[in-house]
Amino acid sequence: MIVKAAYSEKLENNKARCHLCPAECLLTEGKVGICGCRYNRNGKMMTDNFGELVSAAYDPIEKKPLYHFYPGSIIFSTGPNGCNFSCDNCQNWEISQGKVPTRFVSPEDLVEIAGRHDSIGVAYTYSEPLVWYEYIMQAGKLVKEAGLRNVIVSNGYINPEPLADILPIIDAANIDLKGMKPKFYKTVCKGKLEPVLENIREFHEAGVWLEITNLVITDLNDSDDDFKRLVDFVAAISPRIPLHFSAYYPTHKMRNPPTPLDRLLRAFDIASEKLDYVYLGNVRLPGKSDTFCPKCRERLVGRDGYNIDVLGLGGGKCTQCGFDTGIAQ
Repeated sequence: MIVKAAYSEKLENNKARCHLCPAECLLTEGKVGICGCRYNRNGKMMTDNFGELVSAAYDPIEKKPLYHFYPGSIIFSTGPNGCNFSCDNCQNWEISQGKVPTRFVSPEDLVEIAGRHDSIGVAYTYSEPLVWYEYIMQAGKLVKEAGLRNVIVSNGYINPEPLADILPIIDAANIDLKGMKPKFYKTVCKGKLEPVLENIREFHEAGVWLEITNLVITDLNDSDDDFKRLVDFVAAISPRIPLHFSAYYPTHKMRNPPTPLDRLLRAFDIASEKLDYVYLGNVRLPGKSDTFCPKCRERLVGRDGYNIDVLGLGGGKCTQCGFDTGIAQ
């Protein structure tokens, strides 16, 4: 469904500028922005993805990954075509860099679907949900009114004003912090690092439940210095923010070797010195996806793939020592 794009400006000579994300695309008549879904029609910025779902599934919340937001629960997951990054290693490049067939679901119908099968709400994911801004704003408000939760899995690349407007309807987010060097973002992602860092701070300040994922890519962002910069950034916001290091495998345009296990373990060790909760993803290593109490080391949640056992957690507290873990239940 085609609708007028939010945060856009009509300019002289039938040009239009998009103000949704830091790319600030300036488009002449008929041209499409880097996200692939916002375009200039008669001098007005339009978007063609409103309510258009590329995929839909009822997923474990851990798949996002969110390990501390209602662990063991199910959430309806969906997303659009399009992304405002063009990462060389994108695992969903068919939908992020191109267009696949979609199915229209109205905001009202999305709420009804989201409440089925004991789902706790909607996770906007798969590609980049923030380029689905108009739909999430409308559908997300209805989701909240129905007593359900809104979750986004995002690259965090959005301008301050639209972010401030959407934050009140977002309950939880996993932000993909791809690296800690501007050159990495410029060459690999075709974007900028600083807006992502600032937006992560804003998510936390707004009280959104926040977790961070870092894909560890061989020879690109896998040095001790990369890990330390990342950990120091997260720890300065809060040492209780869960940090997920995820193993990389060659895909799309990138052919770097898969992440060596020793680099993942090194990242885990460095992060564990300053952060309470560190996890390894895309690999199965005993204990490295489990949640332990930071105070007494009781195992709170056991994870074997997507088999989840909530063991020592009650009302967000450790049942062994009473420590308030901050985990949402």
